[in-house]
Amino acid sequence: MDQAVVATEAWAGLAERLQAFTRVMKTKAAIGQTPKELVWALNKAKLYRYTPVVAAEKRYRIPLLLIFAIMNRPSILDLRPGHSFVEFMIGQGYDVYLLDWGVPGIEDRHLKLDDYALEYLPRAIRKVKAVAGVEEFSMLGWCIGAILTTIYSSMRPDDGLRNLLLLTAPLDFSNRNGLTFARWTDEKYFNVDKVLEAFGNVPGEMIDYGAKALKPVENYVGNYCKLWDNLDEPRVVESWHAMNTWVTENVPMAGAAFRQLIVELYRKNRLIGNELMVRGERVDLGRIRANLLTVIAEGDHITPPCQSETILAKVSSQDKELYRVPGGHIGIMAGSAAHKTTWPHIEGWLSARSR
Repeated sequence: MDQAVVATEAWAGLAERLQAFTRVMKTKAAIGQTPKELVWALNKAKLYRYTPVVAAEKRYRIPLLLIFAIMNRPSILDLRPGHSFVEFMIGQGYDVYLLDWGVPGIEDRHLKLDDYALEYLPRAIRKVKAVAGVEEFSMLGWCIGAILTTIYSSMRPDDGLRNLLLLTAPLDFSNRNGLTFARWTDEKYFNVDKVLEAFGNVPGEMIDYGAKALKPVENYVGNYCKLWDNLDEPRVVESWHAMNTWVTENVPMAGAAFRQLIVELYRKNRLIGNELMVRGERVDLGRIRANLLTVIAEGDHITPPCQSETILAKVSSQDKELYRVPGGHIGIMAGSAAHKTTWPHIEGWLSARSR
């Protein structure tokens, strides 16, 4: 074959791959598609109930409330059809609810962890119990959502919480080794007050950069190399597209809550030490009595395992378990192996405690 023809075909093939690569990079995938109904709202927050797919008489009696971080979209729990934790759980017969914190405006810059844990959460929980027609419930908190559910659970132990599930929970910052968010925000390098003075709320892009910079080569090079190398694999591209859509939907974090997170938790470690004050009341983790499952990602660089392990020794729960999963902060719930590891373990644990 003529060399010019070979070169032309090679360039045409490369151009086609570049177009496919750019299309995936520049477009948004459809995520968070499982049918749901809005049942309650407060300010920017919205509470959804997912449409049940199992007959009422075969569903678990205890509803499950999902709480994700306040600076990310909760659609990671319902990433795409066929690979959605929400879809999996409603298929198993659970009555599933999701609290979406929404996007704070500049008028919300004074919102604190206090407000999320003791105003928004209790109201949403009352609505869950009213809709479900029960007095008990289960609650799953992931990442910063685990901080909020931990605070709530210790301060309102008599509100009917039967089962508490904590996923990659950043609760104990006594170990300062390694490159973590706690190191990024050390007072020697990071002036939180100047950041808040400049922005009011912390831009989602700033938080996203802080996370990616913990593993810069993997996040800024390896991630895109994976897409390029798998452009001929539709299932891999679909997965990458959905995850990239979620990652790039940045949400700002309310300034006052961010300041508490950095100063009271990261720097002074007051939550795990039972020294955190919330609305004039001390957060005593020993008041947590609910059945407890703590899920740890062994390869987590956002929330290293040492930040999640200590909670088991602090609570009064008689029924408690620590479950370790290979993988990272997000991968344990949204990675390709999550439906074989994390999801069935959570479901099996919850099943025995939800009748």
